[in-house]
Amino acid sequence: MYENKTEEVPVKAVLACVDTGEFDAEVSIKELEELASTAGAEVVGTAIQRKAAFDPATCMGAGRLEELHEQLEPLGAELVIFDHELTGIQVRNIEDILGVRIIDRTTLILDIFAQRARTKEGKLQVELAQQKYRLPRLTGMGTALSRLGGGIGTRGPGETKLETDKRHIRRRISALEEELRELKKHRDFSRSRRKKDGVLCAAIVGYTNVGKSTLLNALTDAGVLAENKLFATLDTTSRSIELPDGRSVLLIDTVGLISRLPHDLVEAFKSTLEEAAAADLILNVQDISSPEREKQAEVTAKLLEELGCGGIPKLDVMNKADVSPERDMIFEDEHTVLISAKEQTGFDRLLERITQLLPETARRMQLMVPYDKTSLISRIREDGKVFSEEYTGEGTQIDALVDIKLIKEAEKYKI
Repeated sequence: MYENKTEEVPVKAVLACVDTGEFDAEVSIKELEELASTAGAEVVGTAIQRKAAFDPATCMGAGRLEELHEQLEPLGAELVIFDHELTGIQVRNIEDILGVRIIDRTTLILDIFAQRARTKEGKLQVELAQQKYRLPRLTGMGTALSRLGGGIGTRGPGETKLETDKRHIRRRISALEEELRELKKHRDFSRSRRKKDGVLCAAIVGYTNVGKSTLLNALTDAGVLAENKLFATLDTTSRSIELPDGRSVLLIDTVGLISRLPHDLVEAFKSTLEEAAAADLILNVQDISSPEREKQAEVTAKLLEELGCGGIPKLDVMNKADVSPERDMIFEDEHTVLISAKEQTGFDRLLERITQLLPETARRMQLMVPYDKTSLISRIREDGKVFSEEYTGEGTQIDALVDIKLIKEAEKYKI
């Protein structure tokens, strides 16, 4: 594998976008600026051109590119990041005009993922997405794939080998897919084992940087990296917490989502995201302080639908109530709760809602068990939990978490 390196001096970058009306260019360029900052760039300018369609040769019009070329030197810019996927030929043509390195939104996102993947599976998934993205671009990009020296958009495998050809990349893709298939088998086995053992799971999903990892840390002291950066967490983390009714639930943090997430990246991370499809409950975390909350929620909902999560109970966790002027506009109900993960407020209601929405696998009960039926208490202990036990003249009084298969029998002795 490759070694990720951070740059000591931020590279100065200009962001470029062609506004065809397909999406809100101003919002998208702002998100691109956050991505660039996360990757270690200093954004020194932006260039947006309104155009009916992309130029097939240069994406942006040649005249606008010439204007941009004149602006780059005074700004000290050495990188231009386009807010669209570019073909290999477009990259080459734009570089010929601007005379600086060119990358696109997808390359930038892949670069961030390459920096932040920590586990073996995460690194394999990122490399697979990078190789799939590079394969159709080999012909046009030439030296862009093989520059020495590294930098934003060049991290990852193969950047120092100009002779890398399509056959070599196809072989590498096949090898990566095989390794990931093996890891997926282990993941599937773990899931089936959890189901068999009756372990309840809640998947934490949502747009990148909405506070998912902060929430997991606050609830479980998991120690997951929680930064105010996009894609701070890539690798799946699981931690168990106890609910008010005495049951335990496994909370699973998942990779953050983003609009126009590269298809190859979604495919590569599908095995990780499938944790949501296998969960008993989805905690859909949203940042209510973000003006783009509704659009971000749409992106999340669309991906959850693609993953087949339609029938799974969902709880909308409205986060960052401590900094949002919109908090008074959020109405809490059975499927919506308002919290601040940072300030750890609203957690009592959150845990109550989680308890209510999870399928009933056990029930907390107060029982008076006759002494000739004490075998029931032993069976309750096997699959549940006894919180307290008191011997009385009538029998053994217990406060217990009773497994669902014993509830009917235990009802006879309910206090």
